[in-house]
Formats: sequence, structure tokens, C-alpha cells
Amino acid sequence: MKKRGKIGSIIYIAICFAFFYIPIIVTMVFSFNSSKSLTRFTGFSLRWYQALVEDRDIMSAVGVSLSIAVIATAVATVLGTITAIGLSRNRKVVKEWLINVNNIPIMNPEIVTAIGLMILFSSMKIQRGYVTMLLAHICFCTPYVITSVYPKVRSLDPNLANAAMDLGATPFQALTKVIVPMIKPGIYAGMLLSFTMSLDDFVISYFVTGNGVANISIVVYNMTKRTNPTINALSAIVIVIIIVTLLIVNLVPEAVKKRQEKRVEKNKRMMQENMDSRKLD
Repeated sequence: MKKRGKIGSIIYIAICFAFFYIPIIVTMVFSFNSSKSLTRFTGFSLRWYQALVEDRDIMSAVGVSLSIAVIATAVATVLGTITAIGLSRNRKVVKEWLINVNNIPIMNPEIVTAIGLMILFSSMKIQRGYVTMLLAHICFCTPYVITSVYPKVRSLDPNLANAAMDLGATPFQALTKVIVPMIKPGIYAGMLLSFTMSLDDFVISYFVTGNGVANISIVVYNMTKRTNPTINALSAIVIVIIIVTLLIVNLVPEAVKKRQEKRVEKNKRMMQENMDSRKLD
């Protein structure tokens, strides 16, 4: 019975992985198709990557998406981290109330948020375009950073900052040299989530943008109205960038950790050798 259950769970997991990843693999394979067919592979070609690079609208959209994602992620990370640290210093009632308020944009349907932001910008007579899209992305990315960072801040000893200041550190030094290094995993998680959400967003971007300003999602949506295999090439590049980013995020900290462990071991060995040499003397 246990073997059957184990085999059943393996089959179930395999089906789930196939359902999730086969479409991605197919998209990447057909990005090298020599014809316009999206269902029949006729031969290997890089023509769609060449068409992608030569398409000014797509390249402009890539630039808009990357610039907005980077700026929105940086601003949201700073705002979200400061807010999470500030929340930990508030009273329990205020803290719980603010956390629930922070969860509203996350649980709220994107279409509602998009309409609300569109009405806000229109009522303030702000011309919709790059700036409004950037403000909207900062608005919906910040709650994700707060949600990622706050649990790490809450797990810290509340007396750490006071102890650092008692030892002569300024409030800013206590923040940057004591608190921030200890909550780095939460900050990195919020940063990565914000970047992904910003790069992927379509609904909010579509409602708050203006003429001549479009990100990747809007361009892809417009391209789906006609058969255009350039979508496959663009999707394949985005997938590769995401995979490389995930590899860097997961492998670099491990490599740094191993290097630090080797340094610690080397220092211990040198200290032990020095102590042994002194004993012999």
C-alpha cells in the first residue's frame, strides 16, 4: 500500500510539473521555428529573434518594462523595509490594523486597483504615461515588500537596536549595520517578488498608461490579435532572464557562505598552529 501511495504521489507530481513546464518548453522550442506556424515545427531558424531586435516597438517596450521594474523595485524595497521596521515599533492594536490595511491591495482584484488608480490620476489631472505607470507599480509593489520583510523584523530581538546605540552607534548605524543585515533574506525576497510583479503586470499598466508608452505585457497583448511568432522569441528571452536571476539569487549566497566558512576554518587552523608553536617554544 505504501509503495502504491508513493508511486501515485510521484505520478501526480510529474503530471503537475508537465502541466506547468511543457507549455514553457514548447514556447522556447517554437521560438526557433523557421515558419509562422505555432503548431508545426518546420526547421531551426533565428529569424524571430532578428525580427524581435529590429522591431522598435518591442525594444521600446522592453526598455520601459525594465526601467519601471528596476525603479519601482528600488523605491518599493526602501519604502516597504522602512515601513516594516516602523510597524514593529508600534502598539499591537495599531500594528494589526496596519497589517490588515496592507493586505487589502494584495487581496484586491487588479482590475479594481487599476480603475481606482486611473480615476485618481484623472481627477488629479495627471497626464497618463510613463510617470503614472511608475507610480502605480510602486503603489502595488510596496505591500509585497512589507509582507516579506515584516516577519523577519518581528523575529528580531527588539533590544538589538538599543544595545547597538548604547555601544556608541547612531540610530542610522544601528539600522544599517545591525537590523538590515539580519533581515536581508526578507528584503531580497520582497525585492525579487516586486521585480517579478512589476515586469509581469498587465491590467494595472494598461489602465494607467497613455499613448506611446507600453510595457512588454501590453505589447504582447496587442500581438496576440494576429499570428506573430515574435511573441515566442520574446517569451523565451524573458524565461531565460528569470532562470538566470533565480540561479544567481540561489547560488551566489551559497558560494559566499562557503567562502566565509573556508576563511573561518583557515583562521582557526592558523590560530591553532600559532598556539602549538608557542607551546613548543
